Amino acid sequence: MDIRQITDRFFVAPQIEATDMQALAEAGFSLVINNRPDMEIGPDHASDAMQAAAQAAGLTYVANPLTMDTMTPDRQGVQRGATEEASGKVLAYCRSGTRSLICWTLAHAGDVPADELLSAAASAGYDLSGLAPHLGPHSS
Repeated sequence: MDIRQITDRFFVAPQIEATDMQALAEAGFSLVINNRPDMEIGPDHASDAMQAAAQAAGLTYVANPLTMDTMTPDRQGVQRGATEEASGKVLAYCRSGTRSLICWTLAHAGDVPADELLSAAASAGYDLSGLAPHLGPHSS
């Protein structure tokens, strides 16, 4: 697994395997958010299979499939709300982790200075500088 830390509680990753769920639970994760639409993947990675594996490992699972066209404020709210309600660490995943991070970043725009959001993304290896005009004020 290529897990990248964004905050002390929020992490993103490229596609994970159902067999990774137990290791995630053992590492202190309590919630897995699947941002990958089923139309992009085969049955082994489909939401139903991933949910069953997550629940078997004692994890909460949220399906919040995203495309750039469905990156709506409602979907951003699902991501933020689930993250805030989680009792432990949260892992959101998609094909590369980028959509998961974009959703988290947009969900925090206006509440967290843009520079901090972009810095957190960059520290995890993601360049989201193109989002800067949509993130509100910068801290400097």
